[in-house]
Amino acid sequence: MSFGEMLEMVDILNKADYDRKKAKIMAKVVKSLHRNFGVRRSTDQLRKRWSDLKLREHEQYRRIRTVLQKSK
Repeated sequence: MSFGEMLEMVDILNKADYDRKKAKIMAKVVKSLHRNFGVRRSTDQLRKRWSDLKLREHEQYRRIRTVLQKSK
């Protein structure tokens, strides 16, 4: 998964407060990634990637959040 794809995913999941509401947010992420990057990822793949970012890859998650904060 490229850095741009992860950036898009984290942006949507943080805006939608995914940790509290999990309803149809992943479908929105799947659509956005397909539209912007032309990639199809399953909701299970994205859910696992999100979990990995938050639990195991702290440094990369911090870098993504920094980029997102600078863009706002």
